[in-house]
Amino acid sequence: MHEMSAAIRRGMKSGLLCCEPMAGLFDGTSLQRPVTCERCGMALLACVCPRGADGKVLLPKDQPARVRREQRRGKVVTLIGGLDPKASDLAGLLKQLKTTLGAGGTVANGEIEVQGDHRDKVVAWLVKMGYPAKSAGG
Repeated sequence: MHEMSAAIRRGMKSGLLCCEPMAGLFDGTSLQRPVTCERCGMALLACVCPRGADGKVLLPKDQPARVRREQRRGKVVTLIGGLDPKASDLAGLLKQLKTTLGAGGTVANGEIEVQGDHRDKVVAWLVKMGYPAKSAGG
């Protein structure tokens, strides 16, 4: 018993026990299969499907984007909201948008901010990428 508790303590120190993946179907038998992704069928650890904060697959078509304009200190800023920050690589999307539009921008408060009035171009680009995007505001 003392040997087992020492092994458990070593595992806890190395982080092995708290971070092990979920057991698969028929775990420990000759029919053992790893847990797979419901979308791509790959093992869950090897899957690269976009997932939301709850761990479920969240595709671009399931993320309604809203694009609006704001005036800040006399300048116009285009804001993109409604995208899941974990499932959508906001920094990667921003980089592609900045290259496409030739404008600066940032990711703040879970929204993408692009300098300038690019609302119509951004909506068209998001629709092309597979997001159900709409203009918001006036």
